[in-house]
Amino acid sequence: MITKSTGKTSIEEPSETTLQDVPAIDDIAAAAAALREKLVDTQTPGYQAEFDPEEAERAGAFFEEALTEADAEGSSDDLAAALAEL
Repeated sequence: MITKSTGKTSIEEPSETTLQDVPAIDDIAAAAAALREKLVDTQTPGYQAEFDPEEAERAGAFFEEALTEADAEGSSDDLAAALAEL
């Protein structure tokens, strides 16, 4: 609250009742709203929205479908044979 007295502006501390009237910030809802805004921004051609790792995971950006290590090693077998033919 700002009051004006004798031509000078001073800042008063809010009263207890004023502080009780302020709703608490819901961090989860705020984070979800920010994520929705970023996802809408991704639809703008040429705009590169930046996501932190937690936001990217919540948006489903990292659905893991990678090969196992054994599958990855086995996939190079045909490459060795093709190179030997050259």
